[in-house]
Amino acid sequence: MDIWQLHIFCKVVDLKSFSRAGRAVHLSQPTVSSHIKDLEDHFDCRLIDRLAKEALPTKAGRLLYRYAKRIIALRDETESAMAEFKGKVKGSLDLGGSTIPGAFVLPAIIGAFTTRFPEVNVSLTIADTRQIIDAILSGDLELGVVGAVADNAAIAQEKLVEDEMCLVVPAGHRWSTRDQITPEELFSEAFIIREQGSGTLKSIQNSFSEAGLNFAELKAVARIGSTEAIRQGVKNGMGVSILSAIAVSDDVAAGRLKTLAIKGLNLKRAFYLTHHRQRSLSPLSRAFVDYVNNHPIKS
Repeated sequence: MDIWQLHIFCKVVDLKSFSRAGRAVHLSQPTVSSHIKDLEDHFDCRLIDRLAKEALPTKAGRLLYRYAKRIIALRDETESAMAEFKGKVKGSLDLGGSTIPGAFVLPAIIGAFTTRFPEVNVSLTIADTRQIIDAILSGDLELGVVGAVADNAAIAQEKLVEDEMCLVVPAGHRWSTRDQITPEELFSEAFIIREQGSGTLKSIQNSFSEAGLNFAELKAVARIGSTEAIRQGVKNGMGVSILSAIAVSDDVAAGRLKTLAIKGLNLKRAFYLTHHRQRSLSPLSRAFVDYVNNHPIKS
């Protein structure tokens, strides 16, 4: 058993495929299969079930996966620590981002960071806020950027940048010539909401609560798990929704969508750089935090 084999094994589990894992690590599928077979021989048990369309870990495989991820993370931390000792910033950095910051905020930061430190390789995981925070709590991620304040005392957060949410309606909607509506009008309209665990949903619920409005009284017609799907739903007349202005800016500029304010409702929020309060950040993660702190992001 060696770390390279564990890396290949984790790729197979993550991508649920020998062929996709092979492409990710630049190996042929037979070579990937050979490495997994060597691991299975070493541990004397099956680690991956080869199903018709997917490669899924067995119970033993799931156990090995948890330890393998820790071993690989420790290897990366060791590389970063030794590089830092020699005055370099290099290694692999895993970041998490909830839907909006992952798609619209972090790519620019990562681009600038890797331009400044070209020996750094960044992997970005995009999921909802709850999933990113859970990954930080479990140790699968060190750093993330999410769109809501965590309610867990083990999580530390600092404001990274502010965001403005707004009501979004399709072109041609009866409100599309207006700049503002009342909450009473909104409650009578078909509304698309985000899934539980979404930072956007949590922020909207908090805004309603602060304004003395009952979010549950909205006429919800669908609960959808991505901003992009909601954007398409609004454009196709499924209903209206509240989304980040930056997520719909292209459609607004093209005249496909219109954004409005809701009278008495403050829809400003922030994105937060998030990490575990009790865990020490690796040298590379500290370098990323220092870079972000010294290069403020314009909202």
